[in-house]
Amino acid sequence: MNKPTRHMRQAGFTLVELMVSMVIGLLIVLALITLLVNVNRNNSEMAKTNRQIENGRFAMQVLQNDLVHAGFWGRLGYTAVADSSLAFPTPTAIPGPCVVTGWDDPYKINLLAIPVQGFADGSALAGCNVTGVLASSEVLLVRHANTCTAGTSNCDGGADTGPHIQVSACRTAVPSEAMYVIDSATFPLKEKDCTTPAARRKVVSNIYYLATSNNLPTLMRVSLVNGAYSSPQPLIEGIEAFRVEYGIDTLGKNGLPINTTTTPPNLGDGNADSYVSCVPCTLNQLANIVAVKIHVLARNLEATPGYTDSKSYQLGATAAIAAANDGFKRHVYSTTVRLVNPSGRREAP
Repeated sequence: MNKPTRHMRQAGFTLVELMVSMVIGLLIVLALITLLVNVNRNNSEMAKTNRQIENGRFAMQVLQNDLVHAGFWGRLGYTAVADSSLAFPTPTAIPGPCVVTGWDDPYKINLLAIPVQGFADGSALAGCNVTGVLASSEVLLVRHANTCTAGTSNCDGGADTGPHIQVSACRTAVPSEAMYVIDSATFPLKEKDCTTPAARRKVVSNIYYLATSNNLPTLMRVSLVNGAYSSPQPLIEGIEAFRVEYGIDTLGKNGLPINTTTTPPNLGDGNADSYVSCVPCTLNQLANIVAVKIHVLARNLEATPGYTDSKSYQLGATAAIAAANDGFKRHVYSTTVRLVNPSGRREAP
């Protein structure tokens, strides 16, 4: 006769053990969530920083690319005295920045000889469609001829109805014949064969400043197009301050001050002897600018939670930006641009 089987004892987690395991699991999940949040936050901050760096460097590149062409007028030369058939005299007045038609000969000379102008604000530039200039921004105007000739493939000045410049290459022309024409209804000058019409180049005039666009401080540009200044074009967001210093050539290669009235004249050597923050600059300063230092303050487009920017920023020798004490991270970008054309014409062997 079989003995009755004894009931087997059932085993499992006690309530205390189950609660402990749940707490441990929750701690692990919490740790993973915290790690994920931190990784996402770090990635977000890196993306903000990368965009700020990209915007700052791009702003510098845009300004630099235009400034290196300042004062380029095709084959037209420039010296302070008329010792060359392709030379024109020293400027006698500061050209009005918004004058786009009716250029007389003195105005043309002044415009060609002063390719860079600076302004403290946009008060003198309303006629150029420059509006809403931020208090932290100066205004920079850059002039030059287009690097491509009208009529060539992919040249944006080919169909432009605004002012163009044409320079003669015909060396058999009488000395009294005009060696360049600008903003003219006709372009009669010739190439070296004295038969083929000389190439024409669009006159480029760009104005840079900061204004608010899409609720963000933005680098803006107004350009001369078809004989009139265009509507402001937003270029780069997040540029919060813009300052300019101008490198002035004040000494000749002999170390003495420039003097064009002496015989022979003591001309500059193409090197910047000092940098000034002149807005507005005098006629003499503008006529002798050979380099430009540009400074921009770029900020993140979005604030960083828990961060306070208590730093002040120095843009050049005299411009200081006070601490904003907000959540945006910032960085200053600066570079020096040599004006190749104005400075190169002053170099002497």
